[in-house]
Amino acid sequence: MSESIKTDVLIVGAGPAGLFAVFELGLLDIRAHLVDILPKPGGQCAELYPEKPIYDIPGFPKISGQELIDSLMQQIEPFHPTFHFGEMVETLEVLGTAEAPSFRAGTSGGQHFECKAVIVAAGGGSFQPKKPPLPGIEAYEEKSVFYAVRKIDDFRGKHVVIVGGGDSALDWTLNLQPVAKHLTLVHRRDDFRGAPHSVNAMRELVAAGRMDLRIGQISALAGAGGELSSVTVKDATGGTAEIVCQRLVPFFGLTMKLGPVASWGLNLHENLIPVDAGTFETNIPGVFAIGDINHYPGKLKLILCGFHEGALAAQKVYHYVYPGKKLTFQYTTSSSNLQKKLGVS
Repeated sequence: MSESIKTDVLIVGAGPAGLFAVFELGLLDIRAHLVDILPKPGGQCAELYPEKPIYDIPGFPKISGQELIDSLMQQIEPFHPTFHFGEMVETLEVLGTAEAPSFRAGTSGGQHFECKAVIVAAGGGSFQPKKPPLPGIEAYEEKSVFYAVRKIDDFRGKHVVIVGGGDSALDWTLNLQPVAKHLTLVHRRDDFRGAPHSVNAMRELVAAGRMDLRIGQISALAGAGGELSSVTVKDATGGTAEIVCQRLVPFFGLTMKLGPVASWGLNLHENLIPVDAGTFETNIPGVFAIGDINHYPGKLKLILCGFHEGALAAQKVYHYVYPGKKLTFQYTTSSSNLQKKLGVS
């Protein structure tokens, strides 16, 4: 067994909630290492919608997913967190007691960590897109069929077809319509699950002739060498229509899998981790869950809620890292000691 890396806290997941937890822990002089299966920080923000605007981050009227991650990385830089990318935390062994917990964790890359607390910030776990059941779609994937929009320029000047009726489909319809040569939204019925203002904005574009809406389902793809030339849409009556298409983006949702976390002895509720809503601690003392992966009454799956959860979890973690030491809450705007940590005067 390789020598263990010793740290105060191990954070599983380097998405927005995990990154902000580094900041809250750092303010309390708590060191953290982060492990993420992805090759870079950011979680779903960086992997699925780096250029998608986000409108509900306090203080930012609009910010893209990647801009948010870049800002969080800059914010936590004074605390020098250590990242371990391309790895998954597979095992978690409880070593201490409920009053003084400690843990040994092992990763898929053969690394081992010893820590006093674990914060699971793994979003919905590992996520995989649900694929439409279309013959031969694999040949087009990541060439002309995409399950996420990572670079808007990949769609600029193209005939784009988006499939779906939820928020993701509608959001990207509105964001890609200005750059696409032509955009068609396909949904199996004329009833949408997305936000009403997005549905109204889409219908206004259709009424103005700036995009098309087709009610039906994609039934076939055509093209050569992985490059689409058209898709076939089948309507409710069995009729078909061929649409010129160079980019297809199906938004059928994601399949979430907890992965190894499910074997750690944590209580689970519909593939989520129940927590105490005051500390975000799980049924295992010293193990916390923040962000989309947790569950409690009134839970909202918003990034800003993950930030709040990380802040409160850090307060409880402090007592495990510094047992018997009194924690005096301080505002960053009024404490000269905290300002010194952040490099401001």
